[in-house]
Amino acid sequence: MSMKKELQIRCKNNEKKINLPIGCTLYEAYETLNLRMPHGPVSAKVNNKVEGLHYRCYNNKDVEFLDVTSASGMRTYTRSLFFVLVKAVEELFPDSLLRIQTPVSRGYYCQLRIGRPVEEEDVKRIRTKMREIVAADIPFRRIQSPTDEAISMFRARGMESKARLLESSGSIYTFYYKLEDTVDYFYGSLLTSTGGLKVFDLVKYYDGLLLRLPARQDPSRLDEMVRQDKMLEIFREHHNWQEILGVTTVGDFNVACQSGLATQLINVSEALQEKKIVSIAEEIYARPDVKLVLIAGPSSSGKTTFSKRLAIQLMACGLKPYSISLDDYFVNREDTPRDANGEYDFESIHALDIPYFNRQLETLLSGEEVELPRFNFQTGQREASGKHLRIDNHTILILEGIHALNPELTPHIPSENKFKVYVSALTTILLDDHNYIPTTDNRLLRRIIRDYKYRGYSALDTIRRWPSVRAGEDKWIFPYQEEADMMFNSALLFELAVLRDEVLPVLEQVPEREPEYSEAYRLRKFLRYFVPLRDKEIPPTSLLREFLGGSSFEY
Repeated sequence: MSMKKELQIRCKNNEKKINLPIGCTLYEAYETLNLRMPHGPVSAKVNNKVEGLHYRCYNNKDVEFLDVTSASGMRTYTRSLFFVLVKAVEELFPDSLLRIQTPVSRGYYCQLRIGRPVEEEDVKRIRTKMREIVAADIPFRRIQSPTDEAISMFRARGMESKARLLESSGSIYTFYYKLEDTVDYFYGSLLTSTGGLKVFDLVKYYDGLLLRLPARQDPSRLDEMVRQDKMLEIFREHHNWQEILGVTTVGDFNVACQSGLATQLINVSEALQEKKIVSIAEEIYARPDVKLVLIAGPSSSGKTTFSKRLAIQLMACGLKPYSISLDDYFVNREDTPRDANGEYDFESIHALDIPYFNRQLETLLSGEEVELPRFNFQTGQREASGKHLRIDNHTILILEGIHALNPELTPHIPSENKFKVYVSALTTILLDDHNYIPTTDNRLLRRIIRDYKYRGYSALDTIRRWPSVRAGEDKWIFPYQEEADMMFNSALLFELAVLRDEVLPVLEQVPEREPEYSEAYRLRKFLRYFVPLRDKEIPPTSLLREFLGGSSFEY
């Protein structure tokens, strides 16, 4: 009986089929296909699961090669660059601690502890060493090992956060990576070798480092740096607090939950958020000229619950908050601007009747009465609501919406009358010291569960729409976040452990044949690192209740 020696690859990039020897790597398939990818490939989707180019094929496969301009490809590039940074630091500062902490200023803020303050000269040496490692084109080797052996190896090397993460993963075998003598664990694929990492920079940033990346639109150049001082400050406040608690990584968190500290972690996280809301309310109260609180933030950041909780704290300060919905100020449907595809662009600030909105605000601030509008979403027309409003010295208007921080929204309102708050779910717990959790993943998981429970959308629908939601945020929200007077982090330390069992069954419904399967698979894999928590301990006023249900607020 003759054995079949070949397999077939169907390539989605050029719709070609090729036959290759069994056991060939994805990189060999790429070379045979003769694809011309100026910025790649960095990884590939194999039957809609992302794999590194080391991956060997033993059966027929559908393959789509990815470059750095895709979200998934950029993650592969970034992880590979993290490993080069880890190796450079290990060689120059053998007893140091490096933590890759925060996506900020279009790069990654890294904390480096070397027993003294980090100087410009240190950063220069690390950057030079990284360039040497890239120039040497060293292969990234992927090694499969029994998990208990990997745990012992990481422990022996003092890499406790990795040992703890793997201990709580429950799998028998684990993959880790080697770069010469440096070992590390990354959740997700890396490049085949360091030579592909041509575009990066490392600069001193506050008391740490900022690792800069290529621009996704044009990976031949660095992404431009945007100062995000307030954003970094709120991340650091949370990292410091987590260090005091001894819960900086998912491994620490899982150990704490297994030791019976879950309820305490929930209560402390909730108390910390409430304390922050109180301090924002007190800051508003301390500014007697403030008449308008503007609250903005990206999708699923919990703006609505935050607004309701802030209103309660403002009442406790002796003020009378009144919420106004920006949705009621949409222009009539036929006047709505259209996007590049000719569809109505409801995300655009010009979908709002800004002159009318400002006239109403000015009338209110001058002490006169207005009749508030109501937008009828069925007819697409604005109507009179019959609700009349006049404000006095104790009234404070609360306005929540994606454009609230955009200066174009309230150009005629004096700045002393406005207080701006930026709300986002800034996930601060790390998987381990070298694997951060993207903040967008946290929001996407919230949105998947909310869309499924309350809006009748499947995980497939939500994941499919997510890139256009993100594009709207990049255009309309993120450019204005540093305009905020205060920032509020709506992510809770324990929330991914609670979302885990709610969202896994919803993600499992995404069929393998759909392109969105790769994202659903990635999210499922990442959620399994968390010990699951039941939601019965979470108070009814919790921000998370906006997504899980069981809230004492009306939405």
